[in-house]
Amino acid sequence: MEHSPYQKNYPKKSWIIALVGTIICLSFASTEARRIHLTPEQQSQLASANSVLVRVLALTEKGPADYTPFLKTITTRLEELHYTVVTDAAKPHDIEFKVKCEERKTLTGTSATGGDVELADAPDRLWKGPACLLTYQLNHRDLEWKKEIRTSFSDATQAAQQAKVAKAGDYAMTQLNLRLAEYDFPILLSAEWGQVDRLLQLLEHPHTPKLRKVKILSVLSELHAEEALPKLTQLLESTDLQQETLNALAGAGIDSIPLLIDFFQTSTQSPMRAAAAKTLGTLAAKTGDPRTIPPLVHYVSTILPQLKTSEDIDFPLLTEVVWAIGKTRWESSLKPIGELQEKVWLIFDTSKEMAELREATSWTYKQLDLDGHVS
Repeated sequence: MEHSPYQKNYPKKSWIIALVGTIICLSFASTEARRIHLTPEQQSQLASANSVLVRVLALTEKGPADYTPFLKTITTRLEELHYTVVTDAAKPHDIEFKVKCEERKTLTGTSATGGDVELADAPDRLWKGPACLLTYQLNHRDLEWKKEIRTSFSDATQAAQQAKVAKAGDYAMTQLNLRLAEYDFPILLSAEWGQVDRLLQLLEHPHTPKLRKVKILSVLSELHAEEALPKLTQLLESTDLQQETLNALAGAGIDSIPLLIDFFQTSTQSPMRAAAAKTLGTLAAKTGDPRTIPPLVHYVSTILPQLKTSEDIDFPLLTEVVWAIGKTRWESSLKPIGELQEKVWLIFDTSKEMAELREATSWTYKQLDLDGHVS
């Protein structure tokens, strides 16, 4: 069997190390993303779900509280994405969405690591103040999606006194409902259920606020949403959401690569080119597509002769390009990155920007020089 030059340049031992490292990284990423595996049948059920049974429990320190304000808020928010809300468990429904709001939060039993625990809206085991726990069930099975909203205060009694409200429980419930009204759980649920069409419809709606569009683009970047590419291509022509759209293209799959390359090569705005380079690096890591890296290496090779002082460096752009190049191996990357590493250390510069560029260059060179690891 004929071997490519790429294979000849690196001994078998290097390939074994790279393969093992890749397997470990992929395994870690998949286990961190979700603690429970979804079957194809469950994924299909979630993707087609429309009717949502909403169950709400509101508890103060003195007992059950009126849950109807929460129910009204949740219903309004879900209907914004055209879900049909059901409140009678006896009626047909596709999914059960549960919200438990407490004046003093009880233990949720979240694991120390894994899943979404590191995120800001994940259940916090140390929080004992007012909180609402958001979960859902499919066919009476908890699929381990948990989000938590909290008030800005941990002591409801003290906060109620400062606000001159007689009942701490009522004050806590009111504040939690306000948080629920601003927390974009419908977008998170639509993303969790793989319902990209609902997200795109809301993204296209003329009355959707810009901040909400930013949130939608953020979740699209984490999904396998190839069907979003046409809309993202249109948005890329917009001036106010370009960076967020470039990030979202990471979820649109390999079909977005030519668009990103063209944008990186033709854009005159350095921050936008940096965002395009970052997304190309993300796609390189996800897919290993060989088209992602050559344009970035060409950029480095082009500017190398001109790098004499710090004034010759576009730090945000070059740093992002270098990080991206290290996301996958391409045989022609090592030489220009090695030359760049020498240059950035020869230039006298103690700035934070130079320190970050040196860190990126060193890391990328190590990722590319597998022979150096073995020796």
